[in-house]
Amino acid sequence: MTAPEREGTEVGDARRRVQTLVAGLPGGEEQASFREPWELRAFALAVAAYHAGQYEWSEFQLSLIESIRRWEDDGANASDEPWSYYEHWLTALETVLAGSGLLSEADLDDRTRAVLATPKNANHHEAHREPVAVDPASR
Repeated sequence: MTAPEREGTEVGDARRRVQTLVAGLPGGEEQASFREPWELRAFALAVAAYHAGQYEWSEFQLSLIESIRRWEDDGANASDEPWSYYEHWLTALETVLAGSGLLSEADLDDRTRAVLATPKNANHHEAHREPVAVDPASR
């Protein structure tokens, strides 16, 4: 498939939406919006899942607010559990996907074990530039 053909695909459209959103985030080049590659992937997954109709954005927002509220209510202390916006983002994403039946706790545990079992030299800790998409057929 040539590059122009790929640009018109659903994946190409999703990638452009995420790139536009990321480019519009505050901070610019001096202040990175994402400290770790997984944060960008979590951001892209949430946006792609929303655009694929997996959940309503307001549902995700409420879940994100709830995750942050629980962290604050638990007496969040920087020495115990440092602040990480994207940890809460990921928790919110897991919550809405589990609520819609797309992701069970057992599935999440299985996938987490698989990632943890992957050797560090498998490059899963490095940023990957391929597009992120949610398969609508997995509904």
